[in-house]
Amino acid sequence: MSSADVMLPWSTTASWDSGGLSCDLRQNCSYVWAGRVYIQEEIIRRKKNKQIKMCSSGAAKLWFLTDRRIREDYPQKEILRALKAKCCEEELDFRAVVMDEVVLTVEQGNLGLRINGELISAYPQVVVVRVPTPWVQSDSDITVLRHLEKMGCRLMNRPQAILNCVNKFWTFQELAGHGVPLPDTFSYGGHENFAKMIDEAEVLEFPMVVKNTRGHRGKAVFLARDKHHLADLSHLIRHEAPYLFQKYVKESHGRDVRVIVVGGRVVGTMLRCSTDGRMQSNCSLGGVGVMCSLSEQGKQLAIQVSNILGMDVCGIDLLMKDDGSFCVCEANANVGFIAFDKACNLDVAGIIADYAASLLPSGRLTRRMSLLSVVSTASETSEPELGPPASTAVDNMSASSSSVDSDPESTERELLTKLPGGLFNMNQLLANEIKLLVE
Repeated sequence: MSSADVMLPWSTTASWDSGGLSCDLRQNCSYVWAGRVYIQEEIIRRKKNKQIKMCSSGAAKLWFLTDRRIREDYPQKEILRALKAKCCEEELDFRAVVMDEVVLTVEQGNLGLRINGELISAYPQVVVVRVPTPWVQSDSDITVLRHLEKMGCRLMNRPQAILNCVNKFWTFQELAGHGVPLPDTFSYGGHENFAKMIDEAEVLEFPMVVKNTRGHRGKAVFLARDKHHLADLSHLIRHEAPYLFQKYVKESHGRDVRVIVVGGRVVGTMLRCSTDGRMQSNCSLGGVGVMCSLSEQGKQLAIQVSNILGMDVCGIDLLMKDDGSFCVCEANANVGFIAFDKACNLDVAGIIADYAASLLPSGRLTRRMSLLSVVSTASETSEPELGPPASTAVDNMSASSSSVDSDPESTERELLTKLPGGLFNMNQLLANEIKLLVE
C-alpha cells in the first residue's frame, strides 16, 4: 500500500451532562493522505464542540473576582469596565463574581464550585482578583483563591503573591536576601509585645518610623521622635496586628515614587508629595501626585520586587536617597490608581485587561493549523525542510507570563523531529494531534 492509500479510521465517544441535557457524540472519521493533509475541518469542528460544551455549562473563559466591600470603588469599577470591553472585543466569555457568592466543594474526591446555587462544571482559564489586602483572611478569602488555583485557574494575582503583601513585614521577609535595598526594619512575635521593642529598636536611632504591619493608605504610620514618644504610642495604638519599626529615610520625608508594574513591565511612575508636612505622601491623605520619569535603576528595582513577590499587578513605593538611588518602602497587591490615572493620563484598568487576555490560551488552534500547513507543504517537496513554526510577534507581557496549558509549540516540534527522513508517519501524527485537541 502506498502512502497515498494510507487511511486512519478513528472513532470516539464523548458524553457530558449539563442542566439535565445529556449529549452523546459518536463520530467515525477517515483521514486520507492524497498528497495533502485535509484535517482542518475536523479540527475546527472539534474546537467548536469544546466551545459548545463550555457554553452549555455556563462557564466563562475569564472571570473577575472581587469583594463586595470594595466592588463600587474606582479601581474595581474600572477593571470591570475594561474586562467587559476586552471580552466583547475578542469574543471571550466573561463573568463577574463576588467572593461571598462562592461555595467550595469536595465531592467524590474532586474539587468543585457553586456560585449562587449554580453548579459550575467548566472553569475559567484566567481569574482577575481584587481583594482588600488589609482585610484578607487566610481562612476565607485565601481559601477561595487556593481552591480556584488547585482547579487549574490562572489567578492574577496568585494567592501566595497576595499573602506576600498582606503584611508589610512579610513583604520584607520575601525581599531579604535578594540584594534589594531595604531600610533596616524590626518586628516582634507575640500579640502585644510592642512595649518590649522600645529598647530593642533603639539601635535604629530616633526619629524612627512605626507602622502597623496591616496598615494601608498611609494609616497607622507614625514618626516616633524619641523613646518617650514611642512609649506614649504603645498606650494609644490598637494592637490588632503587630507593628514594625523602621529606620527613617530623612531625605524622602513627605515624598516617594509610586511605580505600577503589570506583567513584569513598568507601565507608569508617579511622584507623590505630601502637602501638609507629614511624612506620608499618600494621595488618600491629601498628597498630590504628578507624573515623573524614573531612572533605569529605579525601574529595574520595581520589576525585581514584583518578580520576587510573584506579582502580576502591583504598586511598588520607592523612597528616594540623596545619591539618586532608591530603597523599597512597600508593595501593594491591590494597588489603587485613581490618582495615578489622572496624573499619568493612563488607563491602568485597560492595561490590566489586556494582560489578563494575553494569559488566555488563545491561538492554540492557529498554531496547530500552522503545523498542518508545514506538513502539507513538506509533502509536496522531495526534501522537506523541518523546523519550528514561524515565529509570531509576542507582546512582552504575555511572553513573561505562564499559561494553564502546556506549550503546544514544543509538542509540535517534538512530533516533527520524530518523523524519519522526510517520510511522515501519518497515523501517529494525526492520532497525536487529535489527542491534543480533545484532551
